[in-house]
Amino acid sequence: MTPSQHLTQKKKERVQSLTQQDLSGHPIKLREGFIFDTATGKPVDIRKPEEKVRQGYERILNEDYGYSYKQMDIEVFIQRGSKTKPKGEGDRADIVIYKSEDKSKRDQNRDVLGIVETKRPNREDGIRQLMSYISASSALWGVWTNEKEIEYLYHTETGEVKRNFVFQIPKQGESFEDIGKISKKNLKPAKILTILFRRILNTLYANTNISRREKLGNEMIRLLFCKIWDEMYDQHLPPKFKIGFKDNPEDVKNNIDELFKKVKDELVQDGVFDENEKILLDAKSVAYVVGELQQYSLMKTDKDVVGDAFEVFAESRFAGEKGEFFTPRPVVKTCVEIVNPQPQKKILDPACGSGGFLIYALEHVWNIMDENPRYRDSPELSSLKAQVAQKYFFGIDKEIDLVKIAKAYMAIVGDGRGGIVQQNSLHKAEEFWGRAKELFTVSNNNFKKFNAILTNPPFGSKIKVLKGEAGNFKLGHKWKRKTGKWIETKEAKDTEPQLLFIERCLEMLEDGGTLGIVLPETIFHGPSYGYILDFIRNGNNIRCIVDLSHNTFRPYNNAKTVLLVLDKEVTQQDKIVMAVAEQVGHDHIGRLIYRFDDEKQQFTDEIWDDTEIIRKELRDPLNQHNQNVFVVDIKDIKNGIYVPRYYWQKKIKGLEEEAKKRNLEFVQVKELIEKGIIKKFRGHGAPPSEYKGRGEIPYVRAADIVNWGVYKNPTAMIPYEIYESVKGKGVDLKPKDIIFVKEGSYRIGSVALISEFDTEILLNHHSIVFRVVNEENEYGIDPFYLLYLFSHELTQKQLFNKVLIDTTLPNIGNRWKELLLPVSKDRKERSKIAEKVREAFEQRWKFQSLITELSDKYGRLTT
Repeated sequence: MTPSQHLTQKKKERVQSLTQQDLSGHPIKLREGFIFDTATGKPVDIRKPEEKVRQGYERILNEDYGYSYKQMDIEVFIQRGSKTKPKGEGDRADIVIYKSEDKSKRDQNRDVLGIVETKRPNREDGIRQLMSYISASSALWGVWTNEKEIEYLYHTETGEVKRNFVFQIPKQGESFEDIGKISKKNLKPAKILTILFRRILNTLYANTNISRREKLGNEMIRLLFCKIWDEMYDQHLPPKFKIGFKDNPEDVKNNIDELFKKVKDELVQDGVFDENEKILLDAKSVAYVVGELQQYSLMKTDKDVVGDAFEVFAESRFAGEKGEFFTPRPVVKTCVEIVNPQPQKKILDPACGSGGFLIYALEHVWNIMDENPRYRDSPELSSLKAQVAQKYFFGIDKEIDLVKIAKAYMAIVGDGRGGIVQQNSLHKAEEFWGRAKELFTVSNNNFKKFNAILTNPPFGSKIKVLKGEAGNFKLGHKWKRKTGKWIETKEAKDTEPQLLFIERCLEMLEDGGTLGIVLPETIFHGPSYGYILDFIRNGNNIRCIVDLSHNTFRPYNNAKTVLLVLDKEVTQQDKIVMAVAEQVGHDHIGRLIYRFDDEKQQFTDEIWDDTEIIRKELRDPLNQHNQNVFVVDIKDIKNGIYVPRYYWQKKIKGLEEEAKKRNLEFVQVKELIEKGIIKKFRGHGAPPSEYKGRGEIPYVRAADIVNWGVYKNPTAMIPYEIYESVKGKGVDLKPKDIIFVKEGSYRIGSVALISEFDTEILLNHHSIVFRVVNEENEYGIDPFYLLYLFSHELTQKQLFNKVLIDTTLPNIGNRWKELLLPVSKDRKERSKIAEKVREAFEQRWKFQSLITELSDKYGRLTT
């Protein structure tokens, strides 16, 4: 089979994989941007925000309420009055749930069980539309949601559609009368509560008697503690945290008030709640929250439930100002798994926030005790667990609200409240006071030592510690590089807190102890941060580094981070365990993200969280079949780069296999330069901003390199004199030069071919220039073929490994030299591709020439 025949066959297979059959048995081919609906298999446009909401709620109906996908249909016409079926999409319900899976039973007047609207109109308009659908059908209930908010409707026997009457819908096989008839043992864990909490927040914010988010957050924390308390005690009794069909919201609130009194009696003495503190939410709002949460067990759910809630209700405003970015549960669990804290070992989080690391570490230690013969056979196991929590778990945070929450949660799940205090961990030991001084310092004003420290310190360039205080730390000084070594100077500087936390954590860690800490990626490769990496490595053993998804702290923070685990004053091991998590369960705006089946072109039901795989593979890091975990020999670390994905061979090996199938050979860019086939030049630089839009020479940024061409933004034109002064002795561009974007937010790897109309442009320093200087070469590379090779999918896929993050700016640095270009082994194939590209550009340049002629003759064109 020739390469072209092979590609044709692959294309056929691809088309077949993107098709399903319609009701008549005919194949349906997906258009770009479309996927198959989860419930029905119908093509839907996933680019529409409302479609993402619908796909998400279909899963909720299936996973949380037990409705079969076969019971559901989408875009269902609902006949209202004498209207006939429209040709457009007017009166179509988003999701209809039928009583039966039998598609012959789809009469709207007999067989409809419920209707869901997920479009994003005005809330009141959406509710009115849903009410009209329910009135015109046999639906017993309805749900309106835009993901951010939700409302439930009830269809009475007399035909009235009521709002604010029910606060939940029945599960499959249940009636409304069954809602609230639940036992504590049958409560189930929630998958990810942040989504539910965010919806509760927005619904309360729009409808309750309390308008400030932070006050709503306090109310939510109180309700969550009531829920947790109710689950923990009186297991033989039905839950009090519940609302049944036709239950009066006032009675529900009275039950919750009783629960809160019990919580207060336990926690008032610790200053978490005041004696006179009350739940201020109105009865309907309390009933709504109870209805949303009653089917779940918060005790069975991943443990930092309160942290999730506080993260959502405090929102990014609090987090951004304070630098407190709550650590997602998958990251916490992974850190605890690697550090592996043990019973009777002192554990500290010096930036404990709401207590996430401590909660998971405590659960981990308790699990060890359950399996260890020393503890498991003891009749006092419960008491021993409480003693471990009280004696060995410690936390510090400078925010009193977070300290209160961490103390309360530790108290409820197993005590340990006494070890959590308010204090600034970056203060000197002699400045600690009260309970913090007692717990964390010794008589000579030094810090006590801990066996393990797990933490995610506050980080951010906007919350620097001023040099007066930063000067107490080695990492709070300026460092200079001399004769290949970093030397600390005497000059203090304003310093990011995360850097000082590295030093403080090592200071509070005993020799042989283990530190697990989340840090910005730039520390692990940035040349200007080399002194910090040297400080980390000095005398310590880097045991494991986990490359975390860029979405990890989004939407609250854009920082790209890694998880570092090291052993203090332990000789560096020969091999470092590394892992890569491409996703940790949510996208850049906080929504659940699911794995995508490329063959079926459908999202699966599996949440895309690579840390689950990583935690399993960490048990055998040398296993050749591992997908996300691998080891790197210390001698193979290149150029001081400790970012795991740079060494992740999984993708590269896959690309090599694909290249082999396509009769391609990989040739490194560095080799083309060394053989004198191409040359590389730097970009020019940036003009003073005040000159932009005031001349005729285009200033070209990374964002202007699009579709193999150069976009000349009229608002960025500069005077010729400025062009000459900034360009200086920089490269004089020539036709057929190739521009390559090497850094920027989203266009790294984009390329453009310079035409005769583009030679006088000022090129931003975010781009570099490649020039073919020897077209008579063994690879058949001319400018057109080189452009094609840079754009090839096998080249572009390598960028994931090569692009690293400086603060928040991605860049490929000099790692572009390592890119492997997929050159065809077939000389005729190479010539054919180059010729096709050349023909395309000649047509483009002809068009460009006509437009230039038009502009010169009839007046300058600016768009």
